[in-house]
Amino acid sequence: MEIYKHTVQYYETDKMGITHHSNYIRWMEEARIDFLKQIGWDYARLEKEGIISPVVEVSCKYKKSTTFAEDVFIAVSVNEFKGVKLILSYNMKDTVGNIVAESVSVHCFINESGKPVRLAKEFPELYNVLMELSEAE
Repeated sequence: MEIYKHTVQYYETDKMGITHHSNYIRWMEEARIDFLKQIGWDYARLEKEGIISPVVEVSCKYKKSTTFAEDVFIAVSVNEFKGVKLILSYNMKDTVGNIVAESVSVHCFINESGKPVRLAKEFPELYNVLMELSEAE
């Protein structure tokens, strides 16, 4: 899996020149979208198949501040997947390898009617990819 790179934008910083904490959650989404694309299930494909994967929980531990024009490298991994709930971990580092944030997002899979999707039965290809990635961790 390739690591996602985000460059801190000026508008993402506050008056002190530090990245506002809310942006790390946005970067998680950017990295998650990239991750899904890398495993062959980008958002366009999910939506075409009628799958919605909302965030049901998110947490972020801030370790080190980032500033304008700094590159942040975000590694996404499957922390846990048992068919219904997907837990992704995000490890964010600066250019010298210091951890700037560690975060987690929790997702479920539902259809357009809001009913749970049984990935193993309805979308075995996606189910198998996520199971392989969860077992590799």
